[in-house]
Amino acid sequence: MLFHAYTKEFRYNLRLATPVMVGMLGHTLVSFVDNVMVGQIGTAELAAVSLGNSFIFIAMSIGIGFSTAITPLVAEADTEDNFEKGKSVFKHGVVLCTLLGLLLFLVLLASKPLMHVMNQPEEVVALALPYLDLVALSMVPLIIFQAFKQFSDGLSLTKYPMYATLVANILNVILNYALIFGKFGFPQLGIIGAALGTLIARFAMLFILWWMLSQRNSSKAYVTNIKFRSLHKQPLQKLTALGLPSAMQMFFEVGIFTAAIWLSGILGKNAQAANQIALNLASMTFMVATGLSVTAMIRVGNQKGLKDFAALKRIAQSIFLLGAMFAILFALLFGAFHQLLPQLYVDLDNLADLANSREVVQIAATLLLAAALFQISDSLQVIALGALKGLQDVKIPTIITFISYWVIGFPLSFYLGKAERYGSLGIWIGLLAGLSAAAILLFVRFNYLTNRLILQQQKQ
Repeated sequence: MLFHAYTKEFRYNLRLATPVMVGMLGHTLVSFVDNVMVGQIGTAELAAVSLGNSFIFIAMSIGIGFSTAITPLVAEADTEDNFEKGKSVFKHGVVLCTLLGLLLFLVLLASKPLMHVMNQPEEVVALALPYLDLVALSMVPLIIFQAFKQFSDGLSLTKYPMYATLVANILNVILNYALIFGKFGFPQLGIIGAALGTLIARFAMLFILWWMLSQRNSSKAYVTNIKFRSLHKQPLQKLTALGLPSAMQMFFEVGIFTAAIWLSGILGKNAQAANQIALNLASMTFMVATGLSVTAMIRVGNQKGLKDFAALKRIAQSIFLLGAMFAILFALLFGAFHQLLPQLYVDLDNLADLANSREVVQIAATLLLAAALFQISDSLQVIALGALKGLQDVKIPTIITFISYWVIGFPLSFYLGKAERYGSLGIWIGLLAGLSAAAILLFVRFNYLTNRLILQQQKQ
């Protein structure tokens, strides 16, 4: 009977989470297709995309993390049936995300010289630099899109960002195929073609989502007739107070995975390419947990607005349970197919690069076993973060993520990842340790806060 109290929430949780999962998986699948296409050119090109995207991932983590502040505030306003509050959150959120997108673009351009002093293979750096230029520009429409997406999620309209993402991703795959290999009369641009396809698709994605929201009665009034000249200090401060810690939380997590890319680059281009393969595959399963995290943010935010803290905790626990079930399934799949999956990314028929390709597959297969182990930790920590954001608790979780990833995880990755120790596997052991620490501490934090809220309500 107690178990049923959690499982009865699964259907509604999945109804909210599935569109987010599909949309996020769409992004990752496009990255998968990009990597497969680029991997057919050569292992150096695959490593270059990995290096260029390592800078992009850091910028994305800040932009996407900041935008998540919009969702719980809109969810709370929606539950309170307060249209003016919801529209104010959306308007000010779009302004802040636009400014942040432009700033991140400029920072990425300014950071390019760092590639030359990071002890990365020069062949890889030469290919990565022009790739970064175009993908950096795509950060502007991407972060603005995130503002629209988080707003849409806050209204529980999670399907529309999914539709926009899927259409844009199909466009991205077609453009990448045409521009990477020179098909349909287009020039053969290699990895520059992959970057150009991404740039065009992200502008299209933003326009598609705005158009869909402007056509629906429940959201049209929010996204049209917006007076951007009329801005107010209080909502800007509220969004910033929630957004900056949220950005730092995601930055600390993505930062350690980015550090793994750089540490892999020190081991050589094959280790870096293998790390990219394992990271891309792990990212796909992580998108499912991310969908559940958004669901936790929405539903906890709704219950906070209703001040039903007992239901809030029960609903969140049902999402934790659902996430654990998915994580176990993915762990089993990674364990069963760890040798086969990396072979999708390389061309084993290319005799000129066969030795490199085989080494990449061997390293990636080992890393997938480590990825299988951290599925539960990774799922639990991101869902707990989503639930805490729904409670608008961001400061302590930011400290927790910093300690977990940079006091525990990174030092282990740096020490064990030396070539004379465990190499690539050692780097991922550090990732496992950081994710596990974050999962435990964030889960304890959520239980502490919800128990306190329930107790306070019972005393009243």
